[in-house]
Amino acid sequence: MVLVLGLGNRLMTDDALGGWVIDALANRYWLPEGVKALDGGTLGLDLLPCLEDVEKLLIVDALNLGARPGAVFRLSGDEVPRAFAGKLSVHQMGLRDLLAVAELQGHLPDEVVIWGAQSGSVEMGLTMTRPVAVAMSRVLDGVVSDLAAWGKPPSPKGKGREGFSRDRKCRAGF
Repeated sequence: MVLVLGLGNRLMTDDALGGWVIDALANRYWLPEGVKALDGGTLGLDLLPCLEDVEKLLIVDALNLGARPGAVFRLSGDEVPRAFAGKLSVHQMGLRDLLAVAELQGHLPDEVVIWGAQSGSVEMGLTMTRPVAVAMSRVLDGVVSDLAAWGKPPSPKGKGREGFSRDRKCRAGF
């Protein structure tokens, strides 16, 4: 299974990027069988049961890599720990712990990719800064491109087709 996991706090301006990308994915595309999209918010280790049976994990999050606000990044393989070097918020510490515990339990996906954009602000607020809001479409395009490269291309939504419901929980029951 492939899991697209959006992370972030929707009350903290640019930190909401992950959740907004999951919403855009749900609103614009039909996901093929074997792909789940989950807004993981700031749940950290509570997401551990969601990683069971996941072969490929695509994380979407706001990043702090010291770039200009809105710069888009794709990190994979040995680059993934780089996402934690400039910890943006508390949930990124939780993500590092989540992946470490998943590895210890034998549930670390075979492939982990992080898509994100350099944040401009993580202050209290309900809207992203302009550079990150503009970058959101590039992040979404990257997510869709990776899914297609993994043999799981989403289909653009059209009239007359049944939709998927975005997962808000997994077997953990939260």
